[in-house]
Amino acid sequence: MTIVKQELKRGRLAFLIWTGAIGFMLAVCVFLYLEMKGEMEEISDTFSSMGSFTAAFGMDKLNFGTLLGYYAIECGNVLGLGGAMFAALTAAGMLCKEEKEKTAEFLLTHPVSRRRIITEKLCGLLFQVVALNLVIYLLVIGSMTAIGEDIPWKELNLLHLAYFLLQVELSGICFGISAFLRKGSIGIGLGIAGIMYLLNIIANIAESVDFLKNITPFGYCDGAAIVTDGTLDGGKIAVGMVFCIIGIAAAYGNYEKKDIQ
Repeated sequence: MTIVKQELKRGRLAFLIWTGAIGFMLAVCVFLYLEMKGEMEEISDTFSSMGSFTAAFGMDKLNFGTLLGYYAIECGNVLGLGGAMFAALTAAGMLCKEEKEKTAEFLLTHPVSRRRIITEKLCGLLFQVVALNLVIYLLVIGSMTAIGEDIPWKELNLLHLAYFLLQVELSGICFGISAFLRKGSIGIGLGIAGIMYLLNIIANIAESVDFLKNITPFGYCDGAAIVTDGTLDGGKIAVGMVFCIIGIAAAYGNYEKKDIQ
């Protein structure tokens, strides 16, 4: 597990920054709800009459005046986009950083197969994604407890599970892409996360392109649908996990025969 430990050590600063930033913003959002609670009904009425903007973020299906509705919309976007960017950025650089940082020769001279390198790097990536979600989940629970609100356990757990699966899917896809890269990865990681988020917004606005929800992982992270249905969309998740597996398989297939410089 030497490579796993090394990856965790190399990525600890980025992990702490992203986890701290996302966790802080979510905690602030939860505490803001307490300050705005008395005005939420008026705010909810305002948001519900904003046409396409309302539909884009699912505010036409949720009551923004409740903690659950507020969290699904406001905090869901923070966790969704922030978590997606962290997962995509980390994964997109996982297998190409050795060439970028000129450490490939040192790594490959050790008595370890390329398959093991890929496996341990993948484990390091997934460990960071799991750790980020656990820390953020505990911060959210602590924040809701601190403001004295009843915690909607079922819906909250479903929301966080959906965003965790989103990050796993993007991790797998970008991990596969990283096996084909040699240097650049930041732009690709941010680009993939941003495009997936944008596709979901477009699908929410225009019913004619609703099929896009089957392509983007944000399609099964729709807070309005999760809260309304009380369950996750198993079909969309299955498609997403297929994309994830394809990405991981591509990483193994290409990296093992790649001419690493």
